[in-house]
Amino acid sequence: MSPGRFVVHLPVVAADLPAALRLARAITRALGFLPGMDGGGTTVSAEDAQGVRHWVFCDRLLGGGRRCPRPAGHDGPCDAPRRAPGE
Repeated sequence: MSPGRFVVHLPVVAADLPAALRLARAITRALGFLPGMDGGGTTVSAEDAQGVRHWVFCDRLLGGGRRCPRPAGHDGPCDAPRRAPGE
């Protein structure tokens, strides 16, 4: 094996796709302080169809080298995430 980058796969189980997406967003945001964290590459998949992945974040490039942190497939323009009251 040659030296280089490694990707950590962290299996976490959720009851359905919406729950898996919420959990993936929470984990990604909680670990965002880590220098090697690439939140834009976060995906989820069904346990028995791991080759079919669902993107968690939009990840579209914005100005200044930033990426859109809103959910994949969001409505409206790319921007900072909008939170519901009490969220």
